[in-house]
Amino acid sequence: MNKYRMASLFAGVGGLDLGFELTGKFKTVWANEFDVRAAQTYKANFESTLVVEDIHNLDPADAPDFDILLAGFPCQAFSVAGYRKGFEDDRGDLFFEALRFIKAKQPEVVLLENVKNLVGHDNGNTFKVIREALEAHDYFLKYQVLNAKEYGNTPQNRERIYVIGFKNKEAFKNFVFPMPIPLEKSLKDIIDFDKELDEKYYYTKEKHTFYDKLENGISSQDTIYQWRRQYVRENKNGVVPTLTANMGTGGHNVPLVKTSNGIRKLTPRECFNAQGFPSDFILPELANSHLYKQAGNSVVVPVIKRIAEQISLALEEANITQGRVLEKR
Repeated sequence: MNKYRMASLFAGVGGLDLGFELTGKFKTVWANEFDVRAAQTYKANFESTLVVEDIHNLDPADAPDFDILLAGFPCQAFSVAGYRKGFEDDRGDLFFEALRFIKAKQPEVVLLENVKNLVGHDNGNTFKVIREALEAHDYFLKYQVLNAKEYGNTPQNRERIYVIGFKNKEAFKNFVFPMPIPLEKSLKDIIDFDKELDEKYYYTKEKHTFYDKLENGISSQDTIYQWRRQYVRENKNGVVPTLTANMGTGGHNVPLVKTSNGIRKLTPRECFNAQGFPSDFILPELANSHLYKQAGNSVVVPVIKRIAEQISLALEEANITQGRVLEKR
């Protein structure tokens, strides 16, 4: 079976690629990632060509032709967790680097993923620039903010905006975002509360001066907690709070759980679980700080898979397959 050919920019560990490939309808043929350690994880899980290089130095002509462009361009420039400088941030110009590839290759579909605050950043001007740039290259756009706990059956509170551009107007009209689904997975499906782990994951009275506050505030295995510098915060909705790229560095971004063996932070594998990665996704031998960063920077795979299924359906209904518009029989 022929598959839609994809190119993946800012590929990270390949969460977008994986979500699409799990449908059986798509295949990444070329990808780019700047971070050498994220590239290690990507290479451990994908066979596609990965160019490890700053995207500013790449010529789109050197990439093969593709049907679909994936671009989860770095979101820190637009995130409330960052400085929200947008295009003034060095990372904010990366959309325009993706636009170079879009302009040169004219793929049938473009998928952009970013933080939900992209829409409101700079009173809507940032998103207006992105929208108008894509429309100027003859893309019809649909976009929506989806939360992982509502659209991915994944117990994490993670809201992201997905912008999808179609070259074909009929495919654009056919496409609908997936509907919400019940959250059936619980914390116990992604976190092992009983297994005893390496001591480096545990908080103790000997190592942490605020341990007494943790002990008093963390009382249940049915929720996730965070240490907020002076107090314990309970995530009362019973899911993992939004994972961040810097959660491996300590501070207030670290999700904490009460286990049978003490209070501890999540392991890198549990963070990947919270992003919906399958258990056979390979995590290479890297420092945990790198793996935490990779998990926090990634996407919720089941959400991406559901979006990919809808894109595939929209293309098939418009008789678009593998980059060729077919005559209707």
